[in-house]
Amino acid sequence: MRKFGSLFGAAVMGSALTIGSFQLLTDNKEPLKIEHVDSTPAVQTSYNADDSGRAVPLDFTAAAEKVMDAVVHIRSTQNTSGYTSQPNQQIPEQFRDFFGPFLRQNPQNYGPRVGSGSGVIISNQGHIVTNNHVIDQADDVEVTLHDNRSFKARVLGTDPTTDLAVLQIEQEGLPYLGLTNSDNAKVGEWVLAVGNPFNLNSTVTAGIISAKARNIGIIGDSTSIESFIQTDAAVNPGNSGGALVNLNGDLVGINTAIASPTGAYSGYSFAVPSNIVNKVVEDIITYGVVQRGWLGVTIQSVTSGLARENDLTVNAGAYVAGLADNSGAKDVGVEVGDVIVEIDGRTVSNTANLIGYVGSKRPGDKVSLKVNRSGKELDYDVMLKNRDGNTEFVKKEKTELLTSLGADLAEVDGKTLKRLGLDAGVEVKALRPGKIRRYTDMREGFIITKIDGKKVKTAKDVVEILENKEGGVLIEGVYANGGGTYYYGLGV
Repeated sequence: MRKFGSLFGAAVMGSALTIGSFQLLTDNKEPLKIEHVDSTPAVQTSYNADDSGRAVPLDFTAAAEKVMDAVVHIRSTQNTSGYTSQPNQQIPEQFRDFFGPFLRQNPQNYGPRVGSGSGVIISNQGHIVTNNHVIDQADDVEVTLHDNRSFKARVLGTDPTTDLAVLQIEQEGLPYLGLTNSDNAKVGEWVLAVGNPFNLNSTVTAGIISAKARNIGIIGDSTSIESFIQTDAAVNPGNSGGALVNLNGDLVGINTAIASPTGAYSGYSFAVPSNIVNKVVEDIITYGVVQRGWLGVTIQSVTSGLARENDLTVNAGAYVAGLADNSGAKDVGVEVGDVIVEIDGRTVSNTANLIGYVGSKRPGDKVSLKVNRSGKELDYDVMLKNRDGNTEFVKKEKTELLTSLGADLAEVDGKTLKRLGLDAGVEVKALRPGKIRRYTDMREGFIITKIDGKKVKTAKDVVEILENKEGGVLIEGVYANGGGTYYYGLGV
């Protein structure tokens, strides 16, 4: 069985914590527009013909020369303190004001943790796209160009759902790559992977696109957007965030993961398509946070087994297994049991097709769906919403704070509150890499009742209490299965 792994370098880090430390560098300029190029495969065979018509080997040199100057080496450093916190049920009231994030020493955490990866310059203003896991939890990010000049980088924003991040260095006029339309990339098309595997700078490998719209579950988040381009170009640890380009030297994707039983290249690699990259980059630079449109459906890829079990008349598509209340899909009449077979005229053969396309949209955008319902095809025009069920754009402050914490929060139902003897609380529904995991032993299902002594009733309360807070905070709450009151401390 193959193991899927990231292409991070020497160390594994946590979730993004640096977003809030940086400001956008637009300086009131017009929103940055990433260059798009109309690019078709330069060559579709293994040989070219010279002027006399004789076959000559395919030449990758022009594309390689164009790309290498725009691919950078990224060194990320996380400074660890050697201390972590632990839950404590016996903190006396009089000492709570002095409670901080560092309760017990963990000698194994001494010293900085350093990792390396790759990145791609995508504008002449020094904007760089890389993988989120390359700079996760980094306190210091250093970028080294192909000509060996080094710069400190600022993290403009991250998007864990696509494993992408945007950096910027204080240098203009740099060589950069344009983003081509990844929908036009063809299976069998030649591509080059350029990055820094095993700290071997500016390494170029070649292969073909083996498949498109792959969902491999590497990001590990229920809200993740995976529609990878699969290639057989050799990539290894350190290639993360590097460029996947066609033979014109235009960016087709960002190399992100490999399928391997050993942790090194074993035949297949995966890249985030440039269309998803483009959406994430433009949102982070323009709005400070990614604006995600949602259909509001729970979906499964149609297989022969699923088709038999549910008496479907199609053998491909995205099966609607559930609908969220107040979702755009439910509003227009999409039903559980429908199979989405097209979106905006594009064939939907599996969930990755649908997820990848919707992931390029924002709240308020409209999409046209064609669904198969018991053999009959129906058309619906759907207004995409945000996760809160409206078309408003998400504010940067709320998103970056919860991303930094690494928590999904939800209000607790009245029945549970009554059983626990509480009048209010916010449940930690899910934990991902972030400050809570980094500094505490909190588990999913924890119900937050107070922060620094202030009652918490909604997720909004959590944001309002923490957004202007500096230093350590004390989080108080209970678990639904009992066990008394727990206290967790962390720095914000």
